[in-house]
Amino acid sequence: MRLRPLFTKPLAAYHASIFILLIATGAIISLLTNEYIILGSILIVEYVGLLIIMLHVYEKYMKPIKKTTKAVNEFLKGNYRTRIQHTESGNIGELNNKLNELARNLSEFRMQEQMKEEQLSTVIDNTQSGLVLLDGKGYIHLVNRKFLSMFGGESGDYRSFLYYDVLENETIHETVQQTFLYERNIIESFTQVIDVDKRYIEIIGAPIFNERNMLKGAVLLLYDITHLKKLELMRKDFVANVSHELKTPITSITGFAETLLNGAMNDKKTLHSFLTIIYDESYRLQGLIEDLLTLSELEKDNFKLAKTTVHMDKLTGEIIPIIQHRAEQKGINMEMNVQEGITLQGDRERIKQVVINLLTNAINYSPENGEVILTVFDETEYVHVSVSDNGIGIDQAVIPRIFERFYRVDKARSRNTGGTGLGLAIVKHIVEVHDGHISVESEPDNGSTFHVYLPK
Repeated sequence: MRLRPLFTKPLAAYHASIFILLIATGAIISLLTNEYIILGSILIVEYVGLLIIMLHVYEKYMKPIKKTTKAVNEFLKGNYRTRIQHTESGNIGELNNKLNELARNLSEFRMQEQMKEEQLSTVIDNTQSGLVLLDGKGYIHLVNRKFLSMFGGESGDYRSFLYYDVLENETIHETVQQTFLYERNIIESFTQVIDVDKRYIEIIGAPIFNERNMLKGAVLLLYDITHLKKLELMRKDFVANVSHELKTPITSITGFAETLLNGAMNDKKTLHSFLTIIYDESYRLQGLIEDLLTLSELEKDNFKLAKTTVHMDKLTGEIIPIIQHRAEQKGINMEMNVQEGITLQGDRERIKQVVINLLTNAINYSPENGEVILTVFDETEYVHVSVSDNGIGIDQAVIPRIFERFYRVDKARSRNTGGTGLGLAIVKHIVEVHDGHISVESEPDNGSTFHVYLPK
């Protein structure tokens, strides 16, 4: 076991040198004394002694240093889990202990760095804005997941490439160039077509400086502001629609009142006719304002439902007399299929408003001598309310829009029936604040069926 180290390359050279030195020494002594036997014994004893000393030196110093060197090579490769196993004491033992302690510290430091990198990578990848990191020469070093969802491709399609080689949008090019040129934040916006959807993107270019305040790169932040743009468009449309809806009855009231004041009031027949029109337009104006106030109240953040136990059979029993007169005027047959004993926890007046609005719409959009059916039945966790008619129906393309404010399937008929264009928007809001949902089945000229599901 202990003889194997004697045949390593370093010790073999030492052995040969010592052997030659001993032979040379023995030759000189033999020439001087002619005592060959004594000389041979001395040489053998000296050689064995030197070998034992060398073996001790190897085991004590050279072998531990060799182990230490091997461990240090592993450290240089990044393998900080390597440890030096030793039983030596003294300086070499202390050195090995220090190296093991250094390896533990490096390993902990590396684990902490990996955790920080993973945390930073998680934050960057899960942020809701696209991010691109550029160096001072315009090469892309980092793109996050949101950016890839906006522009497609993989991370490798962008990293290590010049930005103008892989990003085709001219607004992005201009933003980068101005950011580097003026060394300040640059804000621009552009549209991006993803599949068939048009998205509105806001881009911010921010320069990056080093500790000497020298420009070393830039970061691009890209925000999807489509939702904000749509809200802005909705607000503009809402203001325009409200103005238009208010203008019509106000113009009528003003015009007929002016005509009466100019002398038409002296004609009793004309007076009665004009006053009737003024009354109708005032009533319509009042309905529009009430609907706007209802929508405003429903959309408040602090809006709360006045929940009670609602008996659906009693509720529908109160509604039918309210709308029966309008149905009889058009000769519409009303049919009710209400399952008895159905109750739910909800705002009674709001639910009543939902049913009235749906039935009123069904009557308004049904032809004379048509049919409207109200059905209420239990579906385990929900109360299912459906209102069917055999009226003009709705084209599939516009069904997603019928719950928008002021949207009318048939504008002329809606105005003639005194509708405000807000009924279905109110219905949807009331259903949603009850955590329910609403759907529509319809075909042009084949009637419509509205399904409302309210959780019990």
